[in-house]
Amino acid sequence: MKSNRRQRNCGANLAYTLAEVLISMFIVALMLTSLYAGFSSGFSLVKLARENLRATQIMVQKTEAVRILKWSQVTNASYLPTTFVDYYNPSGTNNNTYGAYYVGAVSLSTPTNLPADYQSKMRAITFTLFWTNAMSGSTNVIVRSRSMQTYVARYGMQDYIYK
Repeated sequence: MKSNRRQRNCGANLAYTLAEVLISMFIVALMLTSLYAGFSSGFSLVKLARENLRATQIMVQKTEAVRILKWSQVTNASYLPTTFVDYYNPSGTNNNTYGAYYVGAVSLSTPTNLPADYQSKMRAITFTLFWTNAMSGSTNVIVRSRSMQTYVARYGMQDYIYK
């Protein structure tokens, strides 16, 4: 009989108290919250990196298109529009799944850091893109921008293309 009592007392000592259970549940909840916050932050960073990459692709596309224009087209505003619009997913414009909406600005200027003989024969073209993180109903809107600059010479690459 005495050995039977010892086993009962030992079993009672192995149980958890309410305070221990509550503390462990708090720690588990804190760990799960941190896990989901990490996932959310990671997905946001990936989305931002993709938007930045798409902005770079759009600017490179516009830059390459300008580099093959004739000099008369570069200096004519009708060939080189000052604003343009592009999308993160251009094929999604039919069903409103285009993602980020990029608004671009093009500025044409004469470089002033060149010798006077070259200033009339060169132009600096700057492409600037703006887009936001805005989704429908979001209140914390962040405007993002990227820019790229290139030079076009009167007797540059386009002379070899159009001869």
